[in-house]
Amino acid sequence: MPAPLLRTPLALALVSLLSGTACVSSNTSDSEQWIDLFNGKDLDAWAIKIQGSALGENPLDTFRVEDGLLKARYDNYESFPQKNAGFGHIFYAERAFSHYILEVEYRFVGEQVKGGPGWAYRNNGMMYHTPAPTMMELNQDFPVSIEFQLLGGNGTDERTTANLCTPATQVVIDGELRKDHCINSASKTYHGDQWVTARLEVHGSEVAIHSVNGEQVMTYTDLQLDDGTPQGSGYIALQAETGPTDFRRVRLLNLEGCMDDKASNYRSYFIKNDSAACQYTQ
Repeated sequence: MPAPLLRTPLALALVSLLSGTACVSSNTSDSEQWIDLFNGKDLDAWAIKIQGSALGENPLDTFRVEDGLLKARYDNYESFPQKNAGFGHIFYAERAFSHYILEVEYRFVGEQVKGGPGWAYRNNGMMYHTPAPTMMELNQDFPVSIEFQLLGGNGTDERTTANLCTPATQVVIDGELRKDHCINSASKTYHGDQWVTARLEVHGSEVAIHSVNGEQVMTYTDLQLDDGTPQGSGYIALQAETGPTDFRRVRLLNLEGCMDDKASNYRSYFIKNDSAACQYTQ
């Protein structure tokens, strides 16, 4: 475990979670309550924002649900970009989060749309700590966010996934403030149309961990805007970035909640207390 994670008691809890030593039993306080952000049926909880179009519009059916999958597709595009259809994002619009584990199962399929930039080949992302989708401007390409970048291999070359990109943000890695736009992880390359499980654990602005198929591949701390303001919460979005992509699971384990063990909704894995959420039985 990298040294920056060993500085606080909070980090010790994180070590337990990531190493798999956290005990999960039949005890209610230990039962993980995952939230399925994508229900496999529709996009009712989501807000679509595609560059050049108003919030809620979905030109050329870019985002859709088929066969129980959330899909980003370009089969209705003649080329990229089209009128009112540039880079796209789909936000989970129900609420923002700050401390959580986000788990996504994804795969890249088919060919990149004609005209898509080379860097966007088999490229998608989990954008997090974003402003509300209503804050996106009409022609804005990417939201201010921290990005857990998803990349697929080209069949030959090494190409890591679970990388970090920082649209108008920055982080600290190994004690150094990093202003690079994208930083590679230590992941393997995943060629072809195989399913891959991406897992993000984030504790507000303090620390974030990237894992792929159960392997930890990147850690960083001090999440912040370019002006140094801590970036500790926000919305979550997936991308449409010219590469056809399927998502079959998008789920979240909230790590913020009632930490009073006398409350009925206490969970032992919470790491941030929300006393207002506590519920007590008579």
